[in-house]
Amino acid sequence: MYKILRKQKLNQFVTLLEVDAPFVAKKAQAGQFIIFRIDEQGERIPLTIADYDREKGSVTNIFQEVGKSTKLLGSMEVGDEILDFVGPLGIPTHLENVKKVAVVGGGVGCAIAYPQAKALFNKGVDVDIIAGFRNKELVILEKEMEKVSNRLFICTDDGSYKEKALVTNVLQRLIDEGNEYDLVITIGPIIMMKYVSLVTKPYDIKTIVSLNPIMIDGTGMCGGCRVTVNGEIKFACVDGPDFDGHEVDFDELMTRNRFYKAQEDEARNHECRLLRGVGHD
Repeated sequence: MYKILRKQKLNQFVTLLEVDAPFVAKKAQAGQFIIFRIDEQGERIPLTIADYDREKGSVTNIFQEVGKSTKLLGSMEVGDEILDFVGPLGIPTHLENVKKVAVVGGGVGCAIAYPQAKALFNKGVDVDIIAGFRNKELVILEKEMEKVSNRLFICTDDGSYKEKALVTNVLQRLIDEGNEYDLVITIGPIIMMKYVSLVTKPYDIKTIVSLNPIMIDGTGMCGGCRVTVNGEIKFACVDGPDFDGHEVDFDELMTRNRFYKAQEDEARNHECRLLRGVGHD
């Protein structure tokens, strides 16, 4: 069992949980993820590792409460215990031999982009972070991102905070201004990662995307997380989650991620145990 050490609501929809998981924290690296299961009846859900503390033995996850399992997880409190917390899984992000990087996050994807930026910044890399949100109320991790970047650009769709723009607009402007990036890392909605990759492709800027498709076992056996990369089938759990954004079939990925939408809506709307929370009968 894995005890929750800290809980923080970052906004109305996004929650931070710090979990006591010393063996995971010991080996965790930027770009990797865990798979949790609340109880024996729960489904297996992947969450990217947002941070870790090797001395404390804790792992931090930041997630959006959108489905039944993440809503149940969000209803748990400090001191509650999670049945399964498996990891670290996936291949760590390769961050070698770069001098100037743009890290582009969208919404809750900024929680995944943050550890990437932190790892780069701590290596002495020149890091620009571009973080996009729908509105001011949804902005998360602003102070944290400021500490691990040389420049932080925050933009909102409606202009309610900082610059009114899309992340692709800001990235294009920075490229036009003469910033020569060795690498762009982009994490967020699939459609956002697709268009960031389209911006960088004409300039031949290496672009890494972090994919989070449907995933069950995390070992490559179920095949649920398959994605097409450069015309070949890859499994995000063991071959990723990072891939070359110029080679990913984003349209196919978006179609596959919507495959179980009806079942997900049914589970989300089902009130069995959801309103009571977990472990608080």
